[in-house]
Amino acid sequence: MIRIRRALMSVTDKSGLAEFAKGVAALGVEILSTGGTAKLLRDNGVPVVEVSDYTGFPEMLDGRVKTLHPKIHGGILGRRDRPEHLEQMRAQGIEPIDLVVVNLYRFEEAVAKPGCTLEDAIEQIDIGGPTLLRAAAKNYAAVTVVVDPADYAEVLKEMKAHGNTNLATRFRLARKVFEVTSRYDAAIAQYLRDKLAC
Repeated sequence: MIRIRRALMSVTDKSGLAEFAKGVAALGVEILSTGGTAKLLRDNGVPVVEVSDYTGFPEMLDGRVKTLHPKIHGGILGRRDRPEHLEQMRAQGIEPIDLVVVNLYRFEEAVAKPGCTLEDAIEQIDIGGPTLLRAAAKNYAAVTVVVDPADYAEVLKEMKAHGNTNLATRFRLARKVFEVTSRYDAAIAQYLRDKLAC
């Protein structure tokens, strides 16, 4: 079993993250992060590399573009069992990302607030988060994806015991991702249907 060496953490729900990240970092895992998540980790003494420093490309468009970069998605989606994928990754300077910890903007909470406009709602549609989650879940054979803080303890326990999670755990976590992203998209679609009806 290949050890988890690099993680990407970018979350809206930060509950339990600092403790989880400390445990992950103690295992020698490099942590990449963005914005408020990176600040939280630094403030709690967790070594972190800003995604913009890792990719060499700044966050832009008011934060709409942070993680949408080949060094991130290539690192997540590259198949470790295909020599041609590994060779292409090496040629482009893309390192594997083995653990993705992401949860999404709180769209439903945002649109439930009095005075929330359509423009406000549109800005609460997460693009990078679902993209990261779906990429990691698609490549569950090699990547552990965590969308729910309730899974931190089990993931850390397996990492401490084996350096990685087992395939059954990765499959279960990947399935949870698609359950979460499908509900998220359904909530957005319903909101937009309701707006059209007005």
